[in-house]
Amino acid sequence: MNLSLDSVDPEEKPLVLEVRDLSVSYGKVEAVHHINLKINKGEIVTVIGPNGAGKTTLLCALMGLQPACGEIIYFGKTQGADRRVEKRVRQGMTLVPEKRELFGEMSVRDNLLLGAFDRYRVGHRDALETMDQVFDIFPRLQERCEQMASTLSGGERQMLAMGRALMAKPKLLMLDEPSLGLAPLIIKEIFHTVAELKKTGVSILLVEQNARAALQVADYGYVLETGEISLEGPSRDLVNDKRVIESYLGLSVRHGS
Repeated sequence: MNLSLDSVDPEEKPLVLEVRDLSVSYGKVEAVHHINLKINKGEIVTVIGPNGAGKTTLLCALMGLQPACGEIIYFGKTQGADRRVEKRVRQGMTLVPEKRELFGEMSVRDNLLLGAFDRYRVGHRDALETMDQVFDIFPRLQERCEQMASTLSGGERQMLAMGRALMAKPKLLMLDEPSLGLAPLIIKEIFHTVAELKKTGVSILLVEQNARAALQVADYGYVLETGEISLEGPSRDLVNDKRVIESYLGLSVRHGS
């Protein structure tokens, strides 16, 4: 399973993404206020927070889907005014949206092949090899290969959305609420896969309302509330922080140790 272009030296983790003073507005309403965050190579970074906190808006800005103010620095290069999504994908950024955005009347195989379309367009001919790697990660997709995407279960659709993103061989994989609407056992399986993907060298930005599951797999976390970062730190520290316990983990402080 080798979906990353480079191996990761555990002693040296280059900076993949740095966001400086990022703000996003819808008209006169500022939805995201002066966000700063970093993601190193081979890390899982999570952004947790309540519904409406600005998590999806943040991802859309990073992917070029939403105009923003501030700096987005990707592998040392500032992303300029050119916000074309295809350019970001070609650079190695991919987004798995909250609604998954699958093509329901197309087969699992064809949905996956679409994920490799931009690589094919610039001359890469490794889509079938990459698909085999995706099937190694998600064996159920291989079993459902010829089924229409619309016939899949919720968990299988999430696997397909993630698999399609991996077909682009991303360096930075952004996941928007991957646990949304899924049963607990499927959520556990999805997050296990997210943790396993880290071993391939891909960096992951995980946006989640399910704070407990996200912090269990992430290296570092940010708490986003009303468009602002209210707290950040290593995930092992956040999971024991009284404020996080009270607000997001569903436990009282006395049970938080």
